[in-house]
Amino acid sequence: MMKRIPLICLTLVMALHAMAQSTAIQYLSGTGSDHTVNWQFRCTGGSNAGKWTTIPVPSCWELQGFGKYDYGFAKDSVRGKESGLYKYTFRVPADWKGKQINIVFEGVMTDATVKINGHSAGPVHQGAFYAFKYDISTILKYGNQDNLLEVTVDKHSANESVNEAERKADFWIFGGIFRPVFLEALPPQHIEAIAIDAKADGAFLANVKTAATAGMQVVIQLYDRENRKIGTPLQQPISNQETPLYGRFDHINPWSSEFPNLYIAEISLLHNNKTIHTIRQRFGFRTVALRQRDGIYINGVRMKFKGVNRHSFSPETGRTTSKAISIADVLLIKEMNMNAVRMSHYPPDKHFLDVCDSLGLYVMDELAGWHGHYNNETGAKLVREMISHDVNHPSVVIWANGNEGGHNKSLDHFFPELDPQQRPVVHPWQLFNGIETQHYREYNYGIGNYENGREIVMPTEFLHGQFDGGHGAGLEDYWEKMWHNPLSAGGFLWDFADQAVVRKDLHDSLDTDHHRGADGIVGPHHEKEGSFYTIKQVWSPVYMERREITPAFDGTFNIENRYAFTNLKQCKFTASLVNLESGQQDSIAVSAPDIPPLEKGVLRVVLPARWQSYDVLYVTVFDTNNKALFTWSYPIITPQQVVQKSIDTTFSGTVSLSEQGSLWIVTANSTRLSFNRHTGLLTSVLHGRDNIPFNNGPVLQEGENNFAGFTHHYEGRNLVIASTFDRKNSYNTLEWTIYPSGIVKMCVKYFPSAYFTTFAGINFSFPESAIAGVGYMGDGPYRVWKNRLKGNRFGIWQKKHNSTETGESWNYPEFKGYYANMYWCDFVTDRTRFRVYTENEGLFLRLFTPARKTDQWHNYEPLFPSGDISFMQGISSIGTKTQRNETTGPMGGKNIFYDYEKEPERALRIVLYFDFKN
Repeated sequence: MMKRIPLICLTLVMALHAMAQSTAIQYLSGTGSDHTVNWQFRCTGGSNAGKWTTIPVPSCWELQGFGKYDYGFAKDSVRGKESGLYKYTFRVPADWKGKQINIVFEGVMTDATVKINGHSAGPVHQGAFYAFKYDISTILKYGNQDNLLEVTVDKHSANESVNEAERKADFWIFGGIFRPVFLEALPPQHIEAIAIDAKADGAFLANVKTAATAGMQVVIQLYDRENRKIGTPLQQPISNQETPLYGRFDHINPWSSEFPNLYIAEISLLHNNKTIHTIRQRFGFRTVALRQRDGIYINGVRMKFKGVNRHSFSPETGRTTSKAISIADVLLIKEMNMNAVRMSHYPPDKHFLDVCDSLGLYVMDELAGWHGHYNNETGAKLVREMISHDVNHPSVVIWANGNEGGHNKSLDHFFPELDPQQRPVVHPWQLFNGIETQHYREYNYGIGNYENGREIVMPTEFLHGQFDGGHGAGLEDYWEKMWHNPLSAGGFLWDFADQAVVRKDLHDSLDTDHHRGADGIVGPHHEKEGSFYTIKQVWSPVYMERREITPAFDGTFNIENRYAFTNLKQCKFTASLVNLESGQQDSIAVSAPDIPPLEKGVLRVVLPARWQSYDVLYVTVFDTNNKALFTWSYPIITPQQVVQKSIDTTFSGTVSLSEQGSLWIVTANSTRLSFNRHTGLLTSVLHGRDNIPFNNGPVLQEGENNFAGFTHHYEGRNLVIASTFDRKNSYNTLEWTIYPSGIVKMCVKYFPSAYFTTFAGINFSFPESAIAGVGYMGDGPYRVWKNRLKGNRFGIWQKKHNSTETGESWNYPEFKGYYANMYWCDFVTDRTRFRVYTENEGLFLRLFTPARKTDQWHNYEPLFPSGDISFMQGISSIGTKTQRNETTGPMGGKNIFYDYEKEPERALRIVLYFDFKN
């Protein structure tokens, strides 16, 4: 025991010595929106101006009740003078004296003037989204002496080019010290920065910048995630201020979005074999290559980016976020089966890139600019700050120089000069560097430098969401075209989340600045729209070819592996057979097929003998992290079979008919119905003493309502009321069959009125004020559009009535709209309930009309038929903020049902059964 004490002491001393050589960090602020520190504060304009109080740092002062909320398009957003004055008192350890002490600001909006103890820390920093630092060693007081930090923050810059690049954009404009502030203590001779280029084949380069004298050495040792040493150390005498170190490492695991393998480089500065300073840098072995007229390659594989634009944003804290927010955002993005994210339109928080590194997401990192750009002097400084801050993140695979005209081409040369990885540079909204990134192009956009060109096509914004339009609507058409076009590198949807801020000046209400901020796939608090699930299915890396289940089904599915690096045998597949009414379920073990990346194959599900007794087959695929990619549903039962099991046509009783003026009054089993003798329309329903407010139908939508020549007769005990077919004047026909049980069958045969039709189907009246909710068997729980049919699951769904307006309120799923593949639907009022069945496969149910939204270009405007409740065989598509529905692809066009031969057997046919006593 006595012999071990010196060894333990020596180990402790060595550990303390090693720690002493690392950079010491002392936070003056909190670390994010979930951890803040109060500073003294005074705002010069807007709410709560002119008085000293406190404010949490980091934060955006508007979200703390100060100043004025500004959206970038506001006419006075840049004209008004609004500043924040900050003060904070702090101490530093006595043993820091003699070290280099930097004060580091991760982000300040927008001009920052910094003083320590009344002395200037350095020149004013201009540019909101970039980390900057000052050496304050000579103006600090050490030990038990207070230091006073004073920061004056101007919301809008004295540099007009900064305002052009950052403050006049299509997003909220905030002010404040919105990212963390900290001190770093370095030895006088130290490592200043490192830039790593680690290739997928194990080749390694590190450019190490030092503040050190000649005669010193730089040593690099690599470690894996388990802190095991990788290879032998690299060592090189320092040369000037930047020392390159080269090496090659065997048996490494490359980094990709599918397998985000990370390593640690421990970089040490040595003098006479004594460690002077050590830093640790996380990185990944990963190769990015731009091959002109071919593609963007990651680790030798041509990549299709399935991406989205993402703001650094939180409703309660604005641009101030946290690592928890970054994790939640990345997990949601990956849950949609995306592999990429674009930083719009500025560099993000460090922790966001850290999370993209660790969870696996390709990043386009962007210098700010939006129809305006930084001048040469300012831009050169900010490009350096961005690249030095973000260069070692393996997730960053593309740089963007500005956005939509905000490109200062004089800055382009800095990217390859400062980035040892030579990542591609793009100009979003332009053809640059052989990459066409034009925004919001129509599906059939075919000019020479786009669809029919020779350049790589990668729109950095497409399918601009607004309310419920865009994102998922049209994506299937676009993606299939992108997937099969060798020159397509994918693209980035606009955008991730609705930009709704909590307005302290408006009773904490959420404000999207009307239609400008309602662009997201998810709501401000990550509420999921229907498009979320459409994207999840369309962008699933396991592509399931369409399959209809018939009695001859043998359990096989044709599938395609759209992963770049994952063999499907590394995934998990499950299947289950379910009876929806009873909940009975039979789980089936499924072997993952051996299908290499980018190849096709077959999935086999071994079915039990009684598989046809179930209603639906579900197939779910899980990725290598056991996250569900998607669950596909395959109905086994047909609507006709549901009708046969559910409708009682053998009830003993009678059906009576009487005539009252223009009406036929029909009574069967306590159900009383009124029909117009001339038009055949149902005019009223009474069950017992309860009036059921379902009437005035069926009325054809975009078809001639020429039902005529009605007669009635009995077929056995069933009463039949039917129109007469006339090829010229009454070629659309209506037939009612009323059974003694009170069940009512309706059969409509019809021809749409034109070759191209927005709608095909029938309407009924039902006051929205009477509906409490519905339950239905079909695809759900989200509504659909003609060009957004994917993402739902076949099942039985219960929905309460709501008046949610997508992007303005967030009680999802919405109630009003179209629903696909209806088998039956229960309509529930406060007093009554009735059910409607159909024999039709693929019938759409329409529930009322959502608020009719519009936009300045009249692109979005959703279309709905007249009436309140509809049963449709053709529904409308929907546009985006920047495109009309018909320009988003074939699914966005009108329906084609028309047949000029007016023969009954050629007509469209809708069959419904009404059970008013349900």
